[in-house]
Amino acid sequence: PTPSSPGRDSRPGMLGMLRQSSWQCRGLAPLLARAQSSAVTSTVKANENSLPLPHEKYTDSTTWEKYQEGIRHGEPNMRTYNYMLMGGARLMGASLSRLILIKFLAQMNPSADVLALANVEVDISNLAVGKSLTVKWRGKPVFVRRRNEDEIAEANNVNLSELRDPQTDADRVRAEPEWLVLLGVCTHLGCVPIPNAGDFGGWFCPCHGSHYDISGRIRKGPAPYNLEVPPYFFTDDGKLIVG
Repeated sequence: PTPSSPGRDSRPGMLGMLRQSSWQCRGLAPLLARAQSSAVTSTVKANENSLPLPHEKYTDSTTWEKYQEGIRHGEPNMRTYNYMLMGGARLMGASLSRLILIKFLAQMNPSADVLALANVEVDISNLAVGKSLTVKWRGKPVFVRRRNEDEIAEANNVNLSELRDPQTDADRVRAEPEWLVLLGVCTHLGCVPIPNAGDFGGWFCPCHGSHYDISGRIRKGPAPYNLEVPPYFFTDDGKLIVG
């Protein structure tokens, strides 16, 4: 078509300029890449010349024998000092551990007031025959009765087959049979029985009606067992030690 036709581009000069600049950019790209590579190489070389890398820091240039010689002391006195220092530190650590263990175990022991309640001393030299007294041991009442001959005979003449908790009177006393020591706590629900009361002349629990005989054995009522006998012994000067 002719330049005057409608389908022809009316601005051929503009397209030509764009095509020419595109070809020029394509020709300059390799030159720019080579220039950048040269600049990086020169920078790396400059850094290598100004700050040399410590290659010996990352390589092992010594043998095992030289390394051992470097860390060992040449003077035997220094070696002895080190051994003594380490041994003293271990000894102090062991002593401290022992002390802590002793303190820990000591605080688990009962205090002085608890030890004082562990035993109770009772003077029974003035207690008349046929009488009884009550003392306190570990917060619980203890019955001490000095029985007469009739009471001892009555306790021994009981048929064991009739007892709920069969025990002979000899199994419930120690040393002399006239002395009877019982823990004054009912075996039913822990009430305190009344002495010299009940159907059998021993102790009577008013809470639920348990009757104990003169040996402290259950004879009637809901209690399942006899009155407990605590540990006790007599001294040479006529005293009773409960506990």
